[in-house]
Amino acid sequence: DFNVPLKNGEITDENRLVAALPTIKKLIADGGKVILCSHLGKVKNGPNEGESLAPVAAALEAKLGQKVTFVADYNVTGEAATKAVSEMKEGDVVLLQNTRFRGKEETKPQEAGDAFAKELASMAEIYVNDAFGTAHRAHASTAGVADYLPAVCGYLIQKEISVMGKALSDPARPFTAILGGAKVSDKIGVINNLIDKVDTLIIGGGMAYTFMRALGNTTGTSICEEDKLELASDLMKKARAKGISFLIPVDNIVAREYKEDADFMRIYSDAIPDGWMGLDIGPKTEKLFADALKDAGTVVWNGPMGVSEFPRFAHGTIAVAT
Repeated sequence: DFNVPLKNGEITDENRLVAALPTIKKLIADGGKVILCSHLGKVKNGPNEGESLAPVAAALEAKLGQKVTFVADYNVTGEAATKAVSEMKEGDVVLLQNTRFRGKEETKPQEAGDAFAKELASMAEIYVNDAFGTAHRAHASTAGVADYLPAVCGYLIQKEISVMGKALSDPARPFTAILGGAKVSDKIGVINNLIDKVDTLIIGGGMAYTFMRALGNTTGTSICEEDKLELASDLMKKARAKGISFLIPVDNIVAREYKEDADFMRIYSDAIPDGWMGLDIGPKTEKLFADALKDAGTVVWNGPMGVSEFPRFAHGTIAVAT
């Protein structure tokens, strides 16, 4: 998972690269020819240099202390890629271009006849998935390749599964889960699963505005999945019926624009005006969430409380972490 944050072509947080190193180093040490692939960003407007994996190649070279051959070809698996792979010696590393440059062939492989998955698989003998953050996606480079090669997981996925497995199967109580991120649709399965396990469920991030709207509140131009309002309402009812504390923001930091330097104000959740969007939780919510966390025996946290890549809208995420 090399989906790292970039600013002016520079990686601003290398955590995901560092997390992948143990698996990559193991494969190199065992004499493997290591072909790396990953997506970066959403790639809404086709292949472009701003979402190229070139900065990742440079950072990996520095961390591994050896040459990483980067195949810049937007086709990902074209002639340049097959040539680079054919010339590999034991212990060499090749990084392919952003898999999402292949558009729907990557994100909706069933519609595209799985051609991209087959092309990726044709270059290798074993598939190692160590991208925990994208392992749930039925994409060509994740689920697709595994249909055509012997597939194993790397050390990061092994670690995540062992830690999460213990947390979910035998948690110290009270058990509190924090869910953030943009969309309820991405977390439906997670929420349904956790409602049967947790004592407290905290909802932040963009997905919180769908729950607010389901309660009848106005949410301005905040991200909101109109087609998930009934589902959000049902999830809250299900939690209430099970006696679970289900917390959503009571106040928000809102702005007129999705910008790092946007002017902002604090507003209660039942009064977000037209033309304003929620970009972080407010101070009352920070205290509400912190109080719910103080006595927890186990905390499972997935997703930020706001637009945490913008410093002025990262306050809620930092407060919850603190």
